Amino acid sequence: MAAGAAPKAPAYVAHALADKGRPEADTKLDEARKPGELLAFSGLKPGDKIADIMPGRGYFSRLFADVVGPKGHVFLWVPKEQDAISKGTALQGANAFAATFKNVSVVSAPINDFSTPEKLDMAWLTLNYHDWHDPFMGPADIAKVNKAVFNSLKPGGVFFVVDHVAEAGSGARDTDTLHRIDPALVKKEVEAAGFKLEAVSDVLRNPEDDHTKKVFDASIRRHTDQFVFKFRKPRR
Repeated sequence: MAAGAAPKAPAYVAHALADKGRPEADTKLDEARKPGELLAFSGLKPGDKIADIMPGRGYFSRLFADVVGPKGHVFLWVPKEQDAISKGTALQGANAFAATFKNVSVVSAPINDFSTPEKLDMAWLTLNYHDWHDPFMGPADIAKVNKAVFNSLKPGGVFFVVDHVAEAGSGARDTDTLHRIDPALVKKEVEAAGFKLEAVSDVLRNPEDDHTKKVFDASIRRHTDQFVFKFRKPRR
């Protein structure tokens, strides 16, 4: 298992980041979210098919659509539970976003029924894995959902997970309060589905975050200590 900074972004990632169509609200977040480094580390490339799980307002979705290009596809995967708590705005926003891109479509179902219309090269989950443990998501049947993600991927496919770090040994204790999760628990749960943790990036780590504050606290917001895990489905 390798650890460290992400490699230099390839030309197609740099092109996506430089797209003049990106909203100013997105580009202002680039310094903190480091999308170029994450995309380079993930290995997403033109022609790939990717599920953007719980895509929010599409910060990464737009970049994915540009990177995979016309021969690839982006599935915006919106859990019914997330749409319910957002009073319909999650799915409405995803549909509006998809309507502007020929290579983007929306999939929505209960989280425990995760599936995709075709096999994927990558599944991507940013800052929302901890939500699967929360009451508003059921909570989700974690083992079932991770196995469904595993089954949705081609052999050699990647499950890319980024989330806020909780105190070591805390497990899922802080998911619904601080919106953080212990990386060790994520590793254990995802690997139980058959994945192998191939690499870890330190690009979003922040040693000044003591892991005790809610992620929305003004003193730490957008600068939380975050883990970046690249899981691989075995090729055989």
